[in-house]
Amino acid sequence: MYGHGTSGGGTDMPGDTTARPCPGPVPAHPRASAVRASAVRARLRRRLARARAHPVAYALVLALAAGLLVLAGPGAGGAGAVSVCQGRPTRTVSFATGELRLYRTRHYACALVLAKRPGAPRPMRVTLQPRGGRAAVVGGRWGRQAGPVTVHALNRCVRASATVSGRSVSTGWILC
Repeated sequence: MYGHGTSGGGTDMPGDTTARPCPGPVPAHPRASAVRASAVRARLRRRLARARAHPVAYALVLALAAGLLVLAGPGAGGAGAVSVCQGRPTRTVSFATGELRLYRTRHYACALVLAKRPGAPRPMRVTLQPRGGRAAVVGGRWGRQAGPVTVHALNRCVRASATVSGRSVSTGWILC
């Protein structure tokens, strides 16, 4: 009839107390995505080397590579992508060493500062304040861009200021 004990028959019978692993998906190797990404890069390099003899094929391979990089997302590459503000550009204020850019969505305002001559890291700072609210500040040493900073500004004016290498610009209350 039914077996008793731990004979390991592998059937689910009363009295069968053998420990069996739970069936389920096999976990992926933690570096599997990195291995796949390097294989894709190697394949693209080979195709690029063959395509250099034909300019049309070369352009096609470059377009394919750019599309794959966009689809791969920020985790596939070594360096992170430069983040930009959401919304439509509303104001650009130029000054001696940089440019302050302001963006607006229905609920939020966003600002960032770009250096006129990207290069070696230099002190940069961008500030954005909604009327009646606390200012959001990003400061440090960057070579190209400081920010973005975002504040909630639904039906509120904002003011912004930016500094690059000691030279600065400031707006009054804008985007009302």
